[in-house]
Amino acid sequence: MSKSITSNPSFGAETSAEEVAASLSSHITGKVILVTGVTPGGLGAHFVEVSAAHKPKLLILAGRDPSKLAESTKAIESAHPDVKTRALELDLSSQAKVRKAAEEVLSWSEPIDLLVNNAAIMAAPYQKTVDGLESQFGTNHIGHFLFTNLIMPKILQSKSPRIVNVSSSGHRLSAIRWDDLDFKDGKEYNKWAAYGQAKTANILFSVALAEKLGSKGLTAFSLHPGVISTNLARFVSESMEKDFAELHELDKQLGNKEGNASLSDIKWKTLTQGTATHVVAAFDPALARHNGVFLIDCQLAPDDDIKPYALDKTNAERLWKLSEDIVGQKFTY
Repeated sequence: MSKSITSNPSFGAETSAEEVAASLSSHITGKVILVTGVTPGGLGAHFVEVSAAHKPKLLILAGRDPSKLAESTKAIESAHPDVKTRALELDLSSQAKVRKAAEEVLSWSEPIDLLVNNAAIMAAPYQKTVDGLESQFGTNHIGHFLFTNLIMPKILQSKSPRIVNVSSSGHRLSAIRWDDLDFKDGKEYNKWAAYGQAKTANILFSVALAEKLGSKGLTAFSLHPGVISTNLARFVSESMEKDFAELHELDKQLGNKEGNASLSDIKWKTLTQGTATHVVAAFDPALARHNGVFLIDCQLAPDDDIKPYALDKTNAERLWKLSEDIVGQKFTY
């Protein structure tokens, strides 16, 4: 049973993003919101569409594909012509391109009230980023770590700055592999363990941000949206049974409760149900008293749904320093 630390204890797995947004409307109005990963049909795109209905000051849509950015921007402009939008080309798999995008953000006049680090790849075959990192860790964590810290001056200009890192229950599949981030250069690669490592990193990043910047008024949260059929699953959709078998086997090896589940036991969510926890994490003022927490189904994650290693402050600090080494830059607050 999840514990309610939110404004509405009745919100849960079946609540829609629209319902949550309607209840938190006054906390959306007037905000400058930047969201990464806004491919049409995905959680990020739905989040910005739902937010647009409540008069934000500016929606900044960030992604690597200009045509998809244009499509998502057009959808918002069509439904809410009074809402200002701005597109930002951001390729999280390249540190050089992340730095270029961050420079653009820093050139703008507006503070960033909310950053939602939503973009991700999942269960990808082994490959490296241009910087030589395993792709899931390099894109899902390091790209967001660098981008977030580079634009931090803009975030801290906000009166109530907030950062949301979209993680997953998949963090259960691996802690941070401190001495072997890239699975022996791919020789011992398990795509689900790699996904788990990246999602653990997303949670630890929120913990570190809350620790380092909570005194400056910044709040940071992470979340599991649920199991939803989106473009995120593009690497697994063609062989779902095979991929589920591999996932199931890893859960069994790790002793996770999910190791006893079958494919038919998966509780799927609709896109709007999946995005509801994004909206809670992004706008609920009641969460401010619980900086750094991990949310599931619009509430605090139950203890048995979060691995202790993912909330460990020592791990969070260790990952921060490791990430600084990887990007070659210190971020001290």
